[in-house]
Amino acid sequence: QVRLVETGGGLVQAGGSLTLSCAASGRALSTYVIGWFRQAPGKEREFVAVINWSGVSTNYAESMKGRFTISKDNTKNTVLLQMNSLKPEDTARYYCAASRIYSVTPNQYVSWGQGTQVTVSS
Repeated sequence: QVRLVETGGGLVQAGGSLTLSCAASGRALSTYVIGWFRQAPGKEREFVAVINWSGVSTNYAESMKGRFTISKDNTKNTVLLQMNSLKPEDTARYYCAASRIYSVTPNQYVSWGQGTQVTVSS
């Protein structure tokens, strides 16, 4: 089973940027689809972005399109989520997860990191 660790969260002002990193160990990321999800207090976990095995195919939630970019470096076993033009409503705990299926649904993912907190102040 692949193990995932997220880093890069923090406090940022609205309009600012953050880059989250998802580092994998135990298995090669080249064999997994990696998704980013987020969960705010009192809300369900929601899809943010996904990238396929090779890193060529990506998909984003509608509200993240044009602001977030997901990328994958299989040589470093790392997936990045570049977040620009952040809004207060982006405040949440962000998780990366691994799947064998290219999916936007959390229950299709078999391994999860512990998450990293992103707080956007207005």
